[in-house]
Amino acid sequence: MSDQRRRRTLVVDGTTTYVWTVRHRHGDGGPCQEVLTLHRDGVRTHLVFQDGEGRYVGSVAYGHSGGVGDRHHHLNLNRPGVVRAFVDEAVKRELLPLDGELDGWELFTAVALSRAAAAIPGVPRDCPPGP
Repeated sequence: MSDQRRRRTLVVDGTTTYVWTVRHRHGDGGPCQEVLTLHRDGVRTHLVFQDGEGRYVGSVAYGHSGGVGDRHHHLNLNRPGVVRAFVDEAVKRELLPLDGELDGWELFTAVALSRAAAAIPGVPRDCPPGP
């Protein structure tokens, strides 16, 4: 199995652990997709990021496998902190657990803003984004 598709473990707390993978896929002639798969207690949730207007995935010019972004933000789905932020946002919205696919773009902006806020010293992590 290539490094891109290796199974990794994300420990959320003492009772919650996810196994996760990231892969790039091509549908039947459709646009490219990056897929973050979260597996917990026999339930598989696929967060799908499809290439489209104003959005990019994977190995575009100057991109990389696992990279997703829009005109304002870029996230690397291979980073455990990014995966944790997606898990936290999906749980907050009561989307997990779900056996099936979710549109990852629905969570993208909230995750990108929370990651940006976490990178600024002195900004509380639970601080809502500004106007």
